[in-house]
Amino acid sequence: MLPGHVAYGLGAQYGLRISTETVVAWERGAAAPSEYELTALAGVLWCSPGELLTAARTLREHRVARQLSVAELAQLLGLTVSAYLRMEESGRWRGNERQSAALTEVLGLTAAGFVTVTGRDEELAELLRGAVTTRWQAQLRAVAKLVPLERGFLQDVLEQLHADYQSLMVSTLSWSSTGTERAGATGDAGREFLARILERFWRTAGVPGPDG
Repeated sequence: MLPGHVAYGLGAQYGLRISTETVVAWERGAAAPSEYELTALAGVLWCSPGELLTAARTLREHRVARQLSVAELAQLLGLTVSAYLRMEESGRWRGNERQSAALTEVLGLTAAGFVTVTGRDEELAELLRGAVTTRWQAQLRAVAKLVPLERGFLQDVLEQLHADYQSLMVSTLSWSSTGTERAGATGDAGREFLARILERFWRTAGVPGPDG
């Protein structure tokens, strides 16, 4: 179906006045449909909303992908509608441990997906940078609060990441010939490691990334 056909179908079947340009913007990811528009779009395309959100990364996108209303998900999590809606709209999860476990189960999230959906990626990355560059033990408790994995397992992961980073620093110092080269090589290697710290963390933990 061409974008014009989709726009016509949205109008004919659902009474939505959506332009061809808007449909094109949705296809390119330059704009996002509202919840009702997404449901209508799925109807026009003969698929489920979840099939249109294969890379869901927000609470709203995951909820819509599972065809849950705000009220339904709030009830499953043991939250009031207003409390849940505030978290969905702000992108910051403030549920307790039990509610976090329920959210992970209901939305079918991996540990990485949970951290992304709850808006904690950068917070976790900052803790991990501190863990590998200083003492990983000092960051364990804070990391355990963000990541829904067993604490003993997280300890092993942080210890391994710290060892990997420190070994990298030592190795780049040893193979560079001059002081200037050593400093440059060490800095580049360290920056690259820290820039991809989340990816390394999930890989070391054996957990799929937020996109599956």
